[in-house]
Amino acid sequence: MTNEAMEFMKNNPVLYLATVDESGNPKIRPFMFMLEKDGKPYFCTSNKKPMYAQMKNHPNVEITTASPEFAWIRISAKISFSNDLEIKKAVIASSPLVKGIYQTAENPDFAIFTLADATAVIADFSGNPPKTYRL
Repeated sequence: MTNEAMEFMKNNPVLYLATVDESGNPKIRPFMFMLEKDGKPYFCTSNKKPMYAQMKNHPNVEITTASPEFAWIRISAKISFSNDLEIKKAVIASSPLVKGIYQTAENPDFAIFTLADATAVIADFSGNPPKTYRL
């Protein structure tokens, strides 16, 4: 992922993830950027949540967030789940909230994911053209 897109997510870590539910309806919810590893952003959820099932059934998602300066990013991507224990440990170590929920990286309910085949667009109200990044 480009540095500018990654920095935008790090600086505005409450993101909004849009999925498609089992009836074909859009569902959007806030979630947190967790960490960057090898140029990829990682996020987490419980594999017991509807969001997890939605991403498994329909892996194409959109993510957005905005800055206090009224710039925003929109990312279109395919979800890629990972079982990498080292990344799970890093997510647990980086977030007291996540550690409080899952306790350990070995928790069988704890799922991590990243973005594949992603395109990010950063725009604002300046009148300048949006910046597009293939991630």
